[in-house]
Amino acid sequence: MTTTSSPSPSLAAIEAQVIASSAWIQPLRREIARYLIGQTTLVDRLLISLLVKGHILLEGVPGLAKTLALKTLASLVNAQFHRIQFTPDMLPADIVGTEIYDPKEARFRVKHGPVFANFILADEINRAPAKVQSALLEAMQEKQVTIGEQTFPLPAPFFVLATQNPLEQEGTYPLPEAQLDRFMMKVIMDYPTEDEEMQVLDLAATTEDMPVPQAMVSLEAIQQARKVVNSLHLDEKVKRYIVRLVQATRDPDAYGVPIAPLIRVGASPRATINLALTSRAHAFLDGRAYVTPHDVKSVAMDVLRHRVTVTYEAEAEGLSSEQIIERLLNQMPVP
Repeated sequence: MTTTSSPSPSLAAIEAQVIASSAWIQPLRREIARYLIGQTTLVDRLLISLLVKGHILLEGVPGLAKTLALKTLASLVNAQFHRIQFTPDMLPADIVGTEIYDPKEARFRVKHGPVFANFILADEINRAPAKVQSALLEAMQEKQVTIGEQTFPLPAPFFVLATQNPLEQEGTYPLPEAQLDRFMMKVIMDYPTEDEEMQVLDLAATTEDMPVPQAMVSLEAIQQARKVVNSLHLDEKVKRYIVRLVQATRDPDAYGVPIAPLIRVGASPRATINLALTSRAHAFLDGRAYVTPHDVKSVAMDVLRHRVTVTYEAEAEGLSSEQIIERLLNQMPVP
């Protein structure tokens, strides 16, 4: 007796699922906008990472509402939020926890660290030494931590937004390329526009406490949305486009893009996986059942910028990885 696999759902069926499971997206965006002025790109990247279980490295000067953004999102989805301020004197136990001896019971008991939460803001991660950075990155990758001889799973969902200040480099420990690769995206946060800063002034220049955001999205709704994101149609031509973009960061000459002397190290296969995941999530946020090359190009810069290392020649010409990736996106044929 032969068995046949069930047919894959049609685009119309997937689109119906997208509409049903994304009904909370626009109300959530509107509610976030009540507390966070502008920064729409950051909000979208937070939602994308939440949908595909990724983590974000956020670079921006102090005072741009990084803490407010993640804290507000955590409140609106009824998730536990912890902010960890990284400092040069930290130890891994300050992140994951440790064993404490209880003299009354004559035994060690485990005290969990602040990493045990749904949303973690790792503020100025590059101020902590390598051992502390590695402790957090291991938790991000494995979704669990080991304290003593016991292993503890971390809460689900588990999302890390790590920040670093681009201005102050003295007394910092820059993240190595291998650790940078663990972040799904690196997002650059810029100053607000004049009109946005006027709105910030009207909203925040007061001695009154801002109202606490109330939960409006359940974790179950996010889990359901994740399942639908996985079912979005990713055409073979778009898959090939994703693979070629990443391959071209390693061997640009093979794809007719004359930037080889400017790239020292290209993106890893993890970039290919993350580019596909984030492209699907981007299409989901737009309410579509399929991924387009526009989705890929929309997220490519954030997925690739921290994975492409430039040469000394590029630095001498004043070229950043962003400018090189921009050349690549402009010159690679789009299906």
